Amino acid sequence: MHLHLDPVGGIAGDMFIAALLDAFPAFGAGFDAALSKVGLPPGARCALLAHHDGVLCGRRFELTLPADSAAPHAGHHHPAHVGLAAIRAAIGAMGLDAPVAARAGAIFEILADAEADVHGVSVDEVEFHEVGALDSIADIVGGAWIIEALGPATWSVGALPLGSGRVHTAHGALPVPAPAVVRLLNGFAFFDDGLAGERVTPTGAAILRHLRCASGIGPLPGRLAASGLGFGSRKLPGLANVLRVLAFDMTDAPAADQVALLAFEVDDQTAEDLALGLDRLRTLDGVLDVVQSPVFGKKGRMAAQVQVLAQPQRLADIVAACFAETTTLGVRHQLLARSVLERKQTTITHAAGAAVRVKLVRRPDGALSAKAESDDVRAGGERNGRENLRRDSEAAALRQEVKHDK
Repeated sequence: MHLHLDPVGGIAGDMFIAALLDAFPAFGAGFDAALSKVGLPPGARCALLAHHDGVLCGRRFELTLPADSAAPHAGHHHPAHVGLAAIRAAIGAMGLDAPVAARAGAIFEILADAEADVHGVSVDEVEFHEVGALDSIADIVGGAWIIEALGPATWSVGALPLGSGRVHTAHGALPVPAPAVVRLLNGFAFFDDGLAGERVTPTGAAILRHLRCASGIGPLPGRLAASGLGFGSRKLPGLANVLRVLAFDMTDAPAADQVALLAFEVDDQTAEDLALGLDRLRTLDGVLDVVQSPVFGKKGRMAAQVQVLAQPQRLADIVAACFAETTTLGVRHQLLARSVLERKQTTITHAAGAAVRVKLVRRPDGALSAKAESDDVRAGGERNGRENLRRDSEAAALRQEVKHDK
């Protein structure tokens, strides 16, 4: 399944929950059971409400807390601030399923990293204020439960509304988008629709980063299976303050996603040093492939043209690495839609002890193809040995897959 988030009014944790539960109402009972473990104080009210803004109808997730509520701190209430360790301890004590607890903790760690970067402190010194409050803990735990309930899926998000003005926080008035949001959504597509106010909250931004959402993905080839609308509490002039989710069944379609293509030329770096730099680029998180080819540049100079295929959410870091590893003075980049065939990997162990990883791909006509990993085929020795090991491994992987299908 592929889920596309359309942030018409923006995105926040409660909007994410409401949109997904509107699209998948069967999750309601399980969601309520998970949220009951958060340890909300007496008098708290949690509800998924039907909502109509005069034009569109959907759902709104509302959590009302008593005025004296505070964030949980390892089993008791902390009056103002709460650190990451305390939040981890609180989540661990809730009795959630392990994958849900791990996701919730991971989202808070993403937030802590961003806040630490913004304030110039270590992650352990970060103290949450608005985000550490019980309502945001409920949003993150609830969001983590829904993500797990959906199972394996890919995610994308449309261009995000920029917003403007100031937001009042425990640190005083901060510009919109809030500094932590800027750190979290580096590389994501934004646009200005002219409406002021906070449009993307830190909780919403952390969920997007956790999901590794592709930004601004184009048309999808899958079948639209469900949709949902999650409203926020604010009213925007002339615009629905809603997050829309579109769920696509990708069973019969090649998987679609988005990649970043970076390109630049180098004509003043030795071939040896450029090769070392490109090898380092290949090892970076988010880099899918790096290729180079000879070209003629200005003044008839021979140059190397480099192209890097990367995950969009890592674009800014990879651009920085291109400047660090090469002598180029400029990097061109663009976001491209791509369709990819479903693939899986298996390992074939031979009698001589060689273990060869083989990638299996299902073609559109149903046929299977196999490709052995070149690094593993080296165990075959000279050319004939390598070729035999490759052929035998691919044939064995195909036989194994056919037998499994039966």
